[in-house]
Amino acid sequence: MTTDHRDAEIAELKEKVRQLERALADVQSLSSVGELAGTTAHEFNNILTLTINYARMGLRHQDVDTRDEMFNKILEASNRAAKIVRVVLGLARNRKPGKEPTDLKELVEAVLLLLDREMTKYRVSIERRFEDIPSVLANGNQIQQVLINLLVNARQASPNGGTVVIKLQRCKEAPDYVEIVVRDHGTGIPKDKLVHIFDMFYSTKKGPDSTGKGGSGLGLSMCKRIVEDHAGKIRVESSVGKGTAFTIRLPAVKEDNASKASE
Repeated sequence: MTTDHRDAEIAELKEKVRQLERALADVQSLSSVGELAGTTAHEFNNILTLTINYARMGLRHQDVDTRDEMFNKILEASNRAAKIVRVVLGLARNRKPGKEPTDLKELVEAVLLLLDREMTKYRVSIERRFEDIPSVLANGNQIQQVLINLLVNARQASPNGGTVVIKLQRCKEAPDYVEIVVRDHGTGIPKDKLVHIFDMFYSTKKGPDSTGKGGSGLGLSMCKRIVEDHAGKIRVESSVGKGTAFTIRLPAVKEDNASKASE
């Protein structure tokens, strides 16, 4: 076998690996949407129950003040349902590969809206530490998938509840970048496992939990691929018994590009 022939075979194998990685990423993306559909169904059931109860109370009471209060409660619940629908439909429909100036605060809040019921159920509270930051050049759908994965991991690492901190900040070492930090105070990851955390098919979990999430070994490898496709970096720090912090670094949109995008 000649050197040129061997190089051609190696190049062909590498391309096949890349195709498989893209296919696995698509499967993981669809899986994320499916998991969210289940979460959303439960959330809608809660909203529907509240709406029915408020309507019944409004019908039982004839005074105007009580009825107005019930109407306001129904309107509030309906607006929440509408927001959830918009976020889920955006995740399901927006599969375009392109990137555009993206507001990370809005993106994070949309993800937290979807996961609110799940976090509450497992007694996990969210602490927001948001600095004033510029937009980033990103595919919003893909970054949402990353955030969902990291937040679900943080929830699963906190079996007794607790606080998960989300930070949005300028990168001190590289001012042209913005950082997203997701920090839990849960079980932590041993050092011997931490070095493999982004390997495809590697998982520290025994399998999916009661919600059906986690355990495939695809989630964090997908996160790494997405972040690197955005010309960014992702790193992890963890201590057993103290918790884990994932930091995502993404390039900020330059002011002249942001101005052109808004025109």
